[in-house]
Amino acid sequence: MKVDFHFHLEEGPYSASWLGRTARALEHVHPQAGEAAEPHSLAWAGGLAELLRDRMEKGCFSEEWLGYYFAEGKARGIERFGMVDHLYRFTEFRSYYESHIVMDDTPLGRMQRYWLDRVCVGSIEPFLQAVRHAKRAGYPVSLGVEADFFPGGEAELRRLLAHYELDYVIGSVHFLDGWGFDNPEAQYMFEGKDLAALYKQLFATVQSAAASGLFHIIAHLDNLKVFNFRPDESVLLPMYEEVAAALKKAGVATEINTGLAYRYPVKEACPSPAFLQVLAKHGVPVTMSSDAHFPDDIGTLLDEAAGLLARSGYTEIVYFEGGKRFHAPLEPNCDKGAE
Repeated sequence: MKVDFHFHLEEGPYSASWLGRTARALEHVHPQAGEAAEPHSLAWAGGLAELLRDRMEKGCFSEEWLGYYFAEGKARGIERFGMVDHLYRFTEFRSYYESHIVMDDTPLGRMQRYWLDRVCVGSIEPFLQAVRHAKRAGYPVSLGVEADFFPGGEAELRRLLAHYELDYVIGSVHFLDGWGFDNPEAQYMFEGKDLAALYKQLFATVQSAAASGLFHIIAHLDNLKVFNFRPDESVLLPMYEEVAAALKKAGVATEINTGLAYRYPVKEACPSPAFLQVLAKHGVPVTMSSDAHFPDDIGTLLDEAAGLLARSGYTEIVYFEGGKRFHAPLEPNCDKGAE
């Protein structure tokens, strides 16, 4: 079975490059994008502009936009979908982020306030309604959210999530001491840091997230490597063992997430091949995720990911529905791809 259990509908900040990327997705998925006029002619550009205008007016929770994900995913062999969005996009959770990330009058704080102002754009309700509508329409999709974990914020997050009926919750670590380390504009913060100590802090936070009881899946375990700042992996191997043991003890799954491999400088999925082998040795359940933010990215590199899972010793993957974990055989036709 092939699943994509972690992908998103939209994310700001909203820039010219974001508009261009959205137009490119529409060009790929819309059946009439290239038929009305000669490609790259003025008439073609006008037609694509109309598609983009319609997308902006209807928003990312429209039936059409969701339908593109399902159509593309089905064409790529995906049988089960898990749709999530980041909690920081929703006003109901803004105070949670304001309490835990740096938003002071430092360069980092000003940048992160600017960022939050532009990604936190509305209520969670349209997202919930859109995915529930897709479920009622018969799409094999589970409804989830991706929630940032902050040490000390467990009670607040539990209270906030209790308002919503979800199939699963993904826990992730994108911030250390309030610093959003995967934001390209904050990349300078890596300079001069003790990388081994930084990874130790990341993995301690991941272990706390697993032990919190808040999450069904812990996402992209080693995403701190996003900009290629990492020590020799031999230094990290004992930390991998600790994380794997903590996940197994807590009964929490993780994922093989290809997003960093095709969208970020590191060009490697999470977790690394060596980390994945440690997780397999400990028997940590795993799902598959493209971390797509546009419909034409859904399923990207999942065949290669499945091959890596098989070579690491996995024979099955997991998915979630109604808070329960289900197991499925690893898709045999996916056992291929680069080491």
